[in-house]
Amino acid sequence: MFTPKYPRPDTAPIPTSTPPAYSPSVYNPTAYAPAPVPAASASNRPAVQLTPGSVLTLAAGGGALVLVVGAVLVSMLLAVAITAASVAVCAVVIRSILKSDRR
Repeated sequence: MFTPKYPRPDTAPIPTSTPPAYSPSVYNPTAYAPAPVPAASASNRPAVQLTPGSVLTLAAGGGALVLVVGAVLVSMLLAVAITAASVAVCAVVIRSILKSDRR
């Protein structure tokens, strides 16, 4: 179960002949030309068509998303503000307790 699984060895035949040697006197530029790139085929998918109903749905969904994200951000800001106020009140109370102990 935990033994490694190696890919099967390559079964391509081993070349028996060597490639021809380069000869600078024989130069054929078409032999080294890149292969032509095939033209991009048209997609079989239909183009997206927006109907008035779908536009209205998208607008309503976007508005709802903005409202939800805004509500979450405002509630997080409110939580931070309440926490800061509570820490400030605690600091004032502790300061007054320590100040009264010195007298």
